[in-house]
Amino acid sequence: MKYVVILGDGMADYPIEEIGGKTPLDYARTPNMDRLAASGRIGLVKTVPDGFSPGSDVANLSVMGFDPRRYYTGRSPLEAIGMGVSLNDSDITFRCNLVTLSDEADYRRKTMVDYCADEITTAEAAELIDEVNRRLGNEDFRFYAGVSYRHLMVWNNGPHELEMTPPHDISGRTIGNYLPRGEGSDILLELMMESYGFLGEHPVNRARMERGLKPANSLWFWGQGRKPVLPPFSEKFGLTGAIISAVDLTKGIGKCAGLEAVNVPGATGNIRTNFRGKALAALEQLEAGKDFVYIHIEAPDEAGHRGELETKIKAIEEIDEKVVGEVWRGLEKFESYRIMVLCDHFTPLSLRTHVADPVPFAIYQKGWPERNNHEIGFNEQSAVSTGLIIEEGYRLMDHFIKGEF
Repeated sequence: MKYVVILGDGMADYPIEEIGGKTPLDYARTPNMDRLAASGRIGLVKTVPDGFSPGSDVANLSVMGFDPRRYYTGRSPLEAIGMGVSLNDSDITFRCNLVTLSDEADYRRKTMVDYCADEITTAEAAELIDEVNRRLGNEDFRFYAGVSYRHLMVWNNGPHELEMTPPHDISGRTIGNYLPRGEGSDILLELMMESYGFLGEHPVNRARMERGLKPANSLWFWGQGRKPVLPPFSEKFGLTGAIISAVDLTKGIGKCAGLEAVNVPGATGNIRTNFRGKALAALEQLEAGKDFVYIHIEAPDEAGHRGELETKIKAIEEIDEKVVGEVWRGLEKFESYRIMVLCDHFTPLSLRTHVADPVPFAIYQKGWPERNNHEIGFNEQSAVSTGLIIEEGYRLMDHFIKGEF
């Protein structure tokens, strides 16, 4: 049996008047996902336990079969593992965004103009993080360049009990009420303020502004945590596997669980990603002997955070055609397979951040008869209508692997 999970990050949404009261998932043309839902099993899964922030870290940990209440130690250490950064037990890691802030003289009065600095390129960001390391790095603070705006800071013997806010949660707001709080927060704020003092004048940012793009003019810290430990996926489920993702967070969860992280050329984490390349890479892993592949696609989530309706619809349609369709056709060569499509969390365009509502999932196994139930498609309302809900999200993987529906 071959197993494939296809996760569209943040696909789920609320009804939007502009598209006739439908959600983007319902409005988008998704014949493959709809066929899968109509012929398989569809329902809801609660991926975020009560009391947890509805981030991709917690949600994907659940989907992969690990109870966040037992295994979650923070977002950034998972990203560190995904980046290949070696961590000591005394290290505290922080997500380090390159953001665009407004130009008020008082740092606290600045506005979060763009949490991703116009989706700065990885190459440009690497130059800026090099400069950050040169000016701010020392034996206590180490900075590591990631993908686009997503980077990492490691604080040796740093504090852990801090109150911090993801920058994508405060787009367009004055940042003063959302700056770090708690032990060591004054040091983090000083680093952020120092970064604003030199990043805006860096040649990379001057060139970006000349091209009409937003400058990545400040660091923003959040998502702190300690080195995580997960049991091997192979021991938990008895399967060899791989993970395919453009973002270090989900790569890190997979690598912590012993899955092979597969890099796909052109995978970016946004709408310009190599959708088909991810599907083909998954099939190659299965053909090479892997039992299980987890494909993560970030693009719908990015569109949700940016409030871009057309981009979110396009991302969903690209996933359906170039990932779900391609994978499903490729799986037919195998004697038996099971495929699951789902979201990790809602990223409503109206809110531009995550919410913890249960999300739709659909599972299909080779040989199940096509029911051609045209009233069932892969969307939020269809999932609700079945009455099936898995309250403990980490148990979904057990159902999927064991075929218990």
